[in-house]
Amino acid sequence: MQANASTHPPLRSPARALSRWLAAGALLALSCWFINPARAQDNAGLEQIASDWLQPALASGLGQEAGAPLRPEVVIGRLDSRLRLAPCARVEPYLPTGTRLWGRSRIGLRCLEGATQWNVYLPVTVKAWGPAWVLKRPVAAGATLTQEDADVAEIDWAEQFASVLATPALWVGQQAVYALQPGQALRSNMVRPIPAFGPGAQVRVSSAGAGFHVIVSGVALGAGVTGQSVRVRLQGGRVVTGLVRDGQTVEVQL
Repeated sequence: MQANASTHPPLRSPARALSRWLAAGALLALSCWFINPARAQDNAGLEQIASDWLQPALASGLGQEAGAPLRPEVVIGRLDSRLRLAPCARVEPYLPTGTRLWGRSRIGLRCLEGATQWNVYLPVTVKAWGPAWVLKRPVAAGATLTQEDADVAEIDWAEQFASVLATPALWVGQQAVYALQPGQALRSNMVRPIPAFGPGAQVRVSSAGAGFHVIVSGVALGAGVTGQSVRVRLQGGRVVTGLVRDGQTVEVQL
């Protein structure tokens, strides 16, 4: 059966909400965390500390927070088995600056009370399973996508950093940036608007001000997409930049 907008509710991107929720949960976990010194001296113990630290963030109602029925999953990596760390009475898990708990990531573990202070990083993979629009047939590069090209299926939203195109309005009528294959979830880096005109097209350049409105002709120096800027060379050789209003008109603010 073909999917359409009436049979599937809109899907809203939860990537930022999930990241904020995990960060908030991480701070909550840190504020009430106590470390057993004996457990912190071996790699397995450190990996368990990191796993326990993440649980409060993942145990909360992610679906309500993110606005989508996502099912979070965290895969904890391993420290190098050759790593030997000095005993530590208090280990602090933390999220490194600039790190996002989405897809492939990492958690920092540092010794705050010990003869030797150390700092290590543990790889983690944060997955977020939920419904998305997935291609069910090939789409050639440059082809226009239609509602019949995709259906809803469960994917890992965090598998890529490009955002999921959660509603048909975001991709139906758009142009494939490159050749797309069945099974690919539609994401923002896969589609682009169809240009209203191409480079070299003759366009009207409209300018308005207090008490006047001027329209002259020019040649587009790039592809024009409705709602986006494009450079135009006027008849006298002057180059201006304006906003594409339709298939023939570029509006220039004076």
